Amino acid sequence: MLKDHPSIQWEGVIEVGRPKRVWIPQRFYHIVCRGNRRDPLFKEARDFLAFFHIIHQCHEKIPFEIASYCLMTNHFNLQLRSRHESISKVMALINKRYANYNNTRYQLTGHVFEKRYFSKLIDDAKGMLEVSRYIHLNPVEAHMVYAPEQYQWSSFYLYMDPHSKCLQFMNKEALLQYFSGNKEEQRKKYVEFVREASYTSV
Repeated sequence: MLKDHPSIQWEGVIEVGRPKRVWIPQRFYHIVCRGNRRDPLFKEARDFLAFFHIIHQCHEKIPFEIASYCLMTNHFNLQLRSRHESISKVMALINKRYANYNNTRYQLTGHVFEKRYFSKLIDDAKGMLEVSRYIHLNPVEAHMVYAPEQYQWSSFYLYMDPHSKCLQFMNKEALLQYFSGNKEEQRKKYVEFVREASYTSV
């Protein structure tokens, strides 16, 4: 039975009407967090930068890996794997710290995020690539930019620019490994994989 599988751990206590979250340490998850009532989470550049600072702080406390990310105005997407602690624990830490920052910065009280974030286990290579492409094309689909490389608050630039300094929590190899060739050829193939879809999104 699924519940008895040795690689699966169940997170926390189940709430009435809500299924338990499943945590498989070897797998990546697609995470989406939205602002409460879909209010803006990020109002200016300073907020985006504060979020990245918090991500770095949390990574030092609980090591995790991110294959792709995109911070939009009222939500953010992460493609995340946590081998040592549950996804729920990681997200609770990140969201609590950002909520404290946001409420202090804008002199607010109450919830910053919707009560329950979205998380979906990514099953296979196809899923890994499709989720990352979806994340990187978020700003294109929202008609904020014409091409994913034009949006500065996603991880796509890390794949576009071979000389970009990789962030400590990023694991680009988690996506590039699915393409043949050397490192540079893999990078170019991934970029083309994402950009091809962006042409049909405009």
